[in-house]
Amino acid sequence: MKYFEVEFTLTPCSQVAQDLLSALAGEAGFETFEETATGLLGYVQQSLLDEAALKQTIDGFPLENISITYKVREAEDRDWNEQWEQEGFEPIVIRGERKEVRGEKEEVRDITLVIHDGRHLPNDLSTVNCQLSIEIDAHLAFGTGTHETTQMICEALLDMNLKGKRVLDCGCGTGILGICALKLGAERCLAYDIDEWSVDNTRHNAVINQVDDWLTVLHGDSSLLDTMNDSFDVVVANINRNILLQDMKRIVSMMTPQGILILSGFYEEDCALLIEKAQSFGLRLLQSKKKEEWRCLIFEGSHS
Repeated sequence: MKYFEVEFTLTPCSQVAQDLLSALAGEAGFETFEETATGLLGYVQQSLLDEAALKQTIDGFPLENISITYKVREAEDRDWNEQWEQEGFEPIVIRGERKEVRGEKEEVRDITLVIHDGRHLPNDLSTVNCQLSIEIDAHLAFGTGTHETTQMICEALLDMNLKGKRVLDCGCGTGILGICALKLGAERCLAYDIDEWSVDNTRHNAVINQVDDWLTVLHGDSSLLDTMNDSFDVVVANINRNILLQDMKRIVSMMTPQGILILSGFYEEDCALLIEKAQSFGLRLLQSKKKEEWRCLIFEGSHS
């Protein structure tokens, strides 16, 4: 697969501006980014680059007094995330509280998830009271657990009783969210991603975590859902705001009446639009979570 490498220069350059640009550039087809001293290097499949959308994103950039320029060149035909993959990442510890019914009583049980790369695992998991671990071997795919949006969705899953539930993972990246759901007791998971690297990586990580028998991965966008006669108890989507707004109708159509929808990948200023859109389809906002500048919204079906 051929990629373009796009060099973005931000003046002035800041972490907030880099994060915001990487989120918004997804609308123009970008998949992966590397931070530089002056901005970002973005990578996009040559067939998917939408320069009109890219220019619109830059012209409408929501941070004032930020100048953005870019240069497009053909990326080397190599694994351009190889160094990061070799270095890996430090373990991520995520904690949650699960409500469980035992007899006639409802009890709250603490649960801790450790996400690791198989090379930087703590020597003694008992030091973090770990009940669950997930190994992620990331190859050009988003979702190692290091990003706040991934952590918030994992936290939400830890707090749920997923035993026997059917899960849909929209834009699966490394597959971490579906794998997390299955390890928490979900019956099966269907995942999809527009990026074939992500599809292969999700399958790979499912095998590593021994959940491949219950995880199905498809290559494509949300239009795949139009051909399915199925429903899901829990739907997760860690995608940018515009894609979520565009895909909301399809996503909601796949939910059971009592289903749960967990969304992340956006900022505080995006929440009102997403809440309004979800409510137009009969969903009820259950919870709003935040980490740094990122937000996560959890909705419930109409029970009709």
